[in-house]
Amino acid sequence: LQNIHLVAKWLSSLEKKLEQHSEGSHQDFRVFISAEPAPSPDSHIIPQGILENSIKITNEAPTGMHANLHKALDNFNQDTLEMCTRESEFKSILFALCYFHAVVAERRKFGPQGWNRSYPFNTGDLTISVNVLYNYLEASSKVPYDDLRYLFGEIMYGGHITDDWDRRLCKTYLEEFIKPEMLEGELLLAPGFPLPGNMDYNGYHQYIDDALPPESPYLYGLHPNAEIGFLTQTSEKLFRVVLEMQPRDTSVGEGGVVTREETVKALLEEMLEKLVDEFDIAELMAKVEERTPYVVVAFQECERMNILTSEIKRSLQELDLGLKGELTMTSDMENLQNALFLDTVPEAWTRRAYPSTASLGTWFADLLTRIKELEAWTADFSLPSTVWLAGFFNPQSFLTAIMQSTARKNEWPLDKMTLQCDVTKKNREDFASPPREGAYVHGLFMEGARWDAQTGVITDARLKELTPPMPVIFIKAIPADKQDPRSMYPCPVYRTRQRGPTYVWTFNLKTRENPSKWVLAGVALLLQT
Repeated sequence: LQNIHLVAKWLSSLEKKLEQHSEGSHQDFRVFISAEPAPSPDSHIIPQGILENSIKITNEAPTGMHANLHKALDNFNQDTLEMCTRESEFKSILFALCYFHAVVAERRKFGPQGWNRSYPFNTGDLTISVNVLYNYLEASSKVPYDDLRYLFGEIMYGGHITDDWDRRLCKTYLEEFIKPEMLEGELLLAPGFPLPGNMDYNGYHQYIDDALPPESPYLYGLHPNAEIGFLTQTSEKLFRVVLEMQPRDTSVGEGGVVTREETVKALLEEMLEKLVDEFDIAELMAKVEERTPYVVVAFQECERMNILTSEIKRSLQELDLGLKGELTMTSDMENLQNALFLDTVPEAWTRRAYPSTASLGTWFADLLTRIKELEAWTADFSLPSTVWLAGFFNPQSFLTAIMQSTARKNEWPLDKMTLQCDVTKKNREDFASPPREGAYVHGLFMEGARWDAQTGVITDARLKELTPPMPVIFIKAIPADKQDPRSMYPCPVYRTRQRGPTYVWTFNLKTRENPSKWVLAGVALLLQT
């Protein structure tokens, strides 16, 4: 029954039938109903009467690697292990696939540092992959590792994946788990967990119980900080929901407690006072002699900032009149009032702004800093000694401008160019002027690892330092064929910790260790924490 309206109709008639049969029926008469979790609250269509009168049993998805690995192996039996003529290869790859399946399913709990998007990996992906494995091993004299990895990573599991970085992660897991070394007894699926040798079915289950280390981010290739970050965000979300459930009584509190309206009014007046005049685009244009790529970016940023600040002013002034009783309160004004009281950024402002996960107080202070940076830049349109990349509505346009200005200067074709990122050993205070070509940028943070300024490479993060700041980065444009990809980790740059759609660019960062380590650890650069 696919159509939800038909199902809702049918369920209400089922409820009536159950009432009719509740008396005078056979004493062993029972009705069993199975249901899947509803995707959204409006799909909660099982009538309350049925829910109240039933005994409910839920089948929770397993949590943790231990339960997930056992559950993955439960899809097979001793007969499965014996069905292939290439027994040791088949068993080794099957166990590695079970571990891979458990890892990709359970990695979701780490939020965006686990996967950029959430995917519905299911047991069908695993069982079909094992069928493919059987067919390929029976048909070829050598183990076709590349073909198998491609089929598992790009088709079976990769068929669900829509994000390029997630696809890279999936591919990297398979490159680490399914390779010729697995038959030589040298493969570690996780630190302290080697791929088991040739065993029977029960032996594998026993091996999991005996050998799998306790649950930790290390089992997924992640740093322990990933768990701290994920738990912190979960608890923040919980407290936010509790705060939003507070009663919204606007009457005067006992003992002169400040009311909701007074709180909002004070905040509103403070914000209006701090907002400066909009940028006069015509006046700024008159100052400019040559519209260089950087100047074009500055104008675009000023225009975007004007749109945002004018909406903030308009909506705050409107709410002010509403609170004074000079205007009728509309639903938009109510929403703005609630947002101000709960310290969240109003939706009408977010639509005209840039991605951010900050509370309203932090967001507004950040907005004022952005305006100051723009004012300093447009005073004489000379590039700041170091540029605050996070301060842009559109950081991509500034990075593209670096390529455009170098392309013009050297008469290189723009489509054959790329950006080179050299991490300096200095902070923004140490720079007095911009470089001759390119730009110095500051204000980036690393998640999943840290930058070692002394050795100039990525290294393991320190415990409890979730997003250590990066030194100033020197970014310049070079011809794409001059880029040296060796000992480099292509590191995605995101605007916020939500990652996914906030992707900005890819910076190649030096690494002494295999780049796959940083892929599995979900290492990324962030423009804000």
